[in-house]
Amino acid sequence: MPRLKPAAAALLILAVAAPGCSRNRAIPVDLAPSRMTSIGVNAYLYRAALDTVSFAPLLQADANTGVIITDWYANPNSPGERVKLTVTVLDQDLRADALRVAASRQVLQSGQWVNAPVAAATVQKLEDIILTRARDLRRTTVSG
Repeated sequence: MPRLKPAAAALLILAVAAPGCSRNRAIPVDLAPSRMTSIGVNAYLYRAALDTVSFAPLLQADANTGVIITDWYANPNSPGERVKLTVTVLDQDLRADALRVAASRQVLQSGQWVNAPVAAATVQKLEDIILTRARDLRRTTVSG
């Protein structure tokens, strides 16, 4: 996680300098900022999204636009079905509405891949996993 090191260093400097400055005594130093802008979008969400979709081959991953696109992935336990994911980080803040996940699913019928519906719960579950991972990354930035 080389992108987080400069942010961690900045937080350390803030943690050391803030207590000595009387007007900054109210600044909480035990929580990392929710806005990480060393890249074009929120770094916690982007890193969490990359970690979450790392099971599939990546077609595109652009930290400036926040777009991550996977190639088709077929689970070895279910070779007649494949999925493709697009994750978009929309904002610089760590918020639930700053993340959008879209999934495409295909099933193999008579030797041809045919589009099939994706359960809304599947997309929601992926978003929840990414958000939870992003919050964990934010917490470890402070304690690590």
